[in-house]
Amino acid sequence: MGLLNLFKRKSAAATISPYEAIGGEPAVRALANRFYDIMSSDPVVAELYALHPQPLDNIRHVFFLYLSMWLGGPRDYETQRGHPRLRARHLPYTITPALKVQWMYCMRKAMHETVADVALAERLLSALDALAEHMVNQAEPGPQASD
Repeated sequence: MGLLNLFKRKSAAATISPYEAIGGEPAVRALANRFYDIMSSDPVVAELYALHPQPLDNIRHVFFLYLSMWLGGPRDYETQRGHPRLRARHLPYTITPALKVQWMYCMRKAMHETVADVALAERLLSALDALAEHMVNQAEPGPQASD
């Protein structure tokens, strides 16, 4: 079952996507921007921030395009960049469980600051957590052995 099937709500006239439910393009752009604002300013996620190319302008835009598509909005990401292949695109980077937690920290804060429907925000965060878990490609380093 896809994301849209999980999150579609019936309105009087039609079924709407999560993209529409959170407010469309302006809301998704605000979510993507707030995510990166948090990442670039909160010392709790300094390790995650250090992995991102600077300046963040391009990655903000790409993330906005991806979120729009993921939420059931325009498919501009796919048109411009092809299939997301998220795991494959992230394989060149070491993504540990700790980095996943940092990513979700940013997303949780951004989601709760920009999405008014708390129940929808929580459902989206649950789905994003599963997606972020899928990106983890390396265990945390163990303790250093002493000689």
